[in-house]
Amino acid sequence: MRSIWKGAITFGLVNVPVKVYSATEDHDIALHQVHDTDGGRIKYQRRCEVCGRVVDYAHIAKAFDDGDKTVILTEEDIKSLPEERSRDIDVVEFVPTEQLDPIMFERSYYLEPDGKSSKAYVLLRQTLEATDRTAIVHFALRQKSRLGALRVRGDVLLLQSLLWGDEIRQASFPALEQKVAISGKELDMAAALVDSFSSDFTPQDFTDDYQEHLRVLIDAKLAQGDAVDTAATFGEEPTGEEAGGGAVLDLMEALKRSVERSRGPGKKDDASESPHTGKGTRRAKSSA
Repeated sequence: MRSIWKGAITFGLVNVPVKVYSATEDHDIALHQVHDTDGGRIKYQRRCEVCGRVVDYAHIAKAFDDGDKTVILTEEDIKSLPEERSRDIDVVEFVPTEQLDPIMFERSYYLEPDGKSSKAYVLLRQTLEATDRTAIVHFALRQKSRLGALRVRGDVLLLQSLLWGDEIRQASFPALEQKVAISGKELDMAAALVDSFSSDFTPQDFTDDYQEHLRVLIDAKLAQGDAVDTAATFGEEPTGEEAGGGAVLDLMEALKRSVERSRGPGKKDDASESPHTGKGTRRAKSSA
């Protein structure tokens, strides 16, 4: 992993130098948009709705629309705003961990001790664990002030950016305002159903079926030779052996080989499930 930036956790006279890393990553396969008839890449143009001309990025300003009027903000206007460049993660308060509503969590970052000694880092981590508290912090990221939660995950301090209070919508549904009578028998049956599905949550037991099937499909089309040279999608002519294309294989055979390769040795055969039918659901793996 590569650190995003370096800073320091500060509270009182305590200063804990840290390196900040993104704790998560997107596993989705990146797809491009192309013309379906010739495979050419689709480009988007920034066209003015008044004069109809394509506008260079250097001549694009930001604006706010309130419905009736539009306020145009120039680059000079934006630069006049106070830009937050602090490298400090300022602790505002320590709160009971249970008071944090998960709906507020946004992005997560690992913090690594930066310096010769990790004593202050370990002291803060052990203190948070012993008191079952989470530190509410202010920090800056991409020139904007952020609200964050500093807590412990394993042996590491984890910084999670939080939504501001006014960014959380209040839920109010008329159907829930009506009185509904639930019998004891219904509660018992529902509890029995929940108990039948009870388990300990292990994230590694779940997989993204859609992305797995998408990869199988892509590998199969590559193996079949159903692909074009990437340079050609930008209007460049392929050269050498690339211009001749690949060997054509039976699509079903290519799919079968790709599925077998993706499963690896010892995995249960499930040929009845088509690689085209994944809907992005997450499925628990069968335990041994």
